[in-house]
Amino acid sequence: MKLVVLVLLLQVSGCADSRCFCQLTGDLDDCTCDVETIDGFNNNQLFSKLQTLLESDYFRFYKVNLNKACPFWSSSSHCGLKDCAVKPCSPNEVPEGIRSHNKYSAEDKEQPVKCELAENLGAVDISLSKETREALLNWSKHDDQAERFCVVDDEESPDSQYVDLLLNPERFTGYRGPEAWQIWNSIYEENCFKPYTIKRPVLSNLFHSSPGSESNTFYSWLEGQCVEKRAFYRLISGLHSSINIHLSARYLLEDSWFQKKWGHNVSEFRQRFDSELTDGEGPKRLRNLYFLFLIELRALAKALPFFQQPSFRLFTGRPEEDRRHKELLLHILQLARSFPLAFDETSLFAGDEKEAAKLKEDIRLAFLNISRIMDCVGCFKCRLWGKLQTQGLGTSLKILFSGREIEALPTSSVQRPSFQLSRQEVVSLLNAFGRVSTSIRELKNFRSLLAEEG
Repeated sequence: MKLVVLVLLLQVSGCADSRCFCQLTGDLDDCTCDVETIDGFNNNQLFSKLQTLLESDYFRFYKVNLNKACPFWSSSSHCGLKDCAVKPCSPNEVPEGIRSHNKYSAEDKEQPVKCELAENLGAVDISLSKETREALLNWSKHDDQAERFCVVDDEESPDSQYVDLLLNPERFTGYRGPEAWQIWNSIYEENCFKPYTIKRPVLSNLFHSSPGSESNTFYSWLEGQCVEKRAFYRLISGLHSSINIHLSARYLLEDSWFQKKWGHNVSEFRQRFDSELTDGEGPKRLRNLYFLFLIELRALAKALPFFQQPSFRLFTGRPEEDRRHKELLLHILQLARSFPLAFDETSLFAGDEKEAAKLKEDIRLAFLNISRIMDCVGCFKCRLWGKLQTQGLGTSLKILFSGREIEALPTSSVQRPSFQLSRQEVVSLLNAFGRVSTSIRELKNFRSLLAEEG
């Protein structure tokens, strides 16, 4: 069925097409993926297991700084709507094991070798200059930042607070209009390698429409770019689509003095994805969502050796619970590795080594910039989920392009690991993929609702 699934979903006639839904040019054009296979894999094998994992304490508590100032433009206004608010956790609501240990591993007392090594390093520090000591203290931090694709909040900052993601779900808050438009406009216009002379297709019929000729010009330009920049745009578009699906699926349908009712808003969904209402953009956006799913799924599969390390623990202070959840995590990662139509990241950055390194750095810095834009979002709940999902995607990219480092992970705890993930990165990685998985599942629900409308 392939693309026909999306055509039926959007009730668009005359476009039945057997091409692979992620039909791209260049190396990615040879992908053997299809919508039906991904739908079946996600909805029947992966989704329920992933949701169970994300409901565990380790993954539901996310530490984030929602009080950073926007670094790009003056923005003192914040959404005053009640549904935009985020309720942080009180200290006793967060498991002691998580509060006391920001790292993913067990307590230091279980790692005497590392303690002894730290003592020896401390003894050496006495003979070093102040500047050298500071350089050594920051060495690991700066080294890790050089590999990151996104900004990671300082968990030690007094402005960082734990948030229970289950009690602050992503859903429609009423945050829309010029300020929300400015966020996405800045992302697409300033960080997706597009010249200002090329007009991108309209994001929504809520804003000014673009003639069909401008859409053709945009895609002609896009297909003329290198495969890496095309993939980058499709990832951002896929993330945008995923967020819009969440908002359409958890829309405020009723707001009375005695209750609020959230549910699927088919009209909102059609407004964002129906081909006729989006000048043909809807199906393209959904194809980009599936592309994003493949990228993040591949990152999870590739990270398996890291999570298999005995030193890695989903530490909350409850040993039996922690052990069960790590087993479930590894089962999900094994499932991801078993997916037969995996994305092949070796097709990216495969040219001249020097040029490929520069291109990778350009893309890393562009995504780093996008993650900083999340601090400009006026709705705190939108900011929370925007930061988490961009950090999760950034962590996926970090994993995809750290293959050698992951393969070279040491077998001894004494050796300095060549690849590391903080707890914040682990939590965002799995939750971000959970959001994409939920979007794929919600498409099934919207298909049914659209069929009922008939």
